[in-house]
Amino acid sequence: MIGAIAIVTAVNAWQGYQQEQRGQASDLYQNLMDAVANNNPESIESLAGKLSNDYSKTTYSHYAALQLAKVKASKGDFASAKAILEKEIRNSDPALQHLSRLRLVQLLLETKQYEQGLKLIAEVDPAKVEGFAASYDELQGDLYMGLERYDEARNAYQSAIRSGQASPQVQFKLDDLTVAAPAKP
Repeated sequence: MIGAIAIVTAVNAWQGYQQEQRGQASDLYQNLMDAVANNNPESIESLAGKLSNDYSKTTYSHYAALQLAKVKASKGDFASAKAILEKEIRNSDPALQHLSRLRLVQLLLETKQYEQGLKLIAEVDPAKVEGFAASYDELQGDLYMGLERYDEARNAYQSAIRSGQASPQVQFKLDDLTVAAPAKP
């Protein structure tokens, strides 16, 4: 009987501790979002670091890392942004892995590392991209455009549109591509 009480007490204490940790992480993340809204990169970096160090097992730390990567990229520190996103691809849940991968591909596109971006997309299992397929296809089209591989870009944009989840810009990109580089007969 005493053993059962001790177990219940320990479980309740552990659950209380976890709830407290989540609450503290939530508060820090809210402060980080306030810093984002106020365009305060120093606070963003500080709060993201604290979340990463003190609350690394929470989802908040992963979202904070995405914000930090954005700040690093906006400052032109592409190497740091890339390292952060690569870490998130390795260490976060599947949905955040896709989000991190998409942001990394956007970074590679911005820095004209087209082949590396295509390689990163090729590593994705097509069976596991539900909800992200159109975004991958659109970025693949953008990468092919950068390489002036227009037929492949056209195919990627068309694939994004066929998915039914493409952004409206994809049709504009496809229309512009058709004018700039008509399809080969």
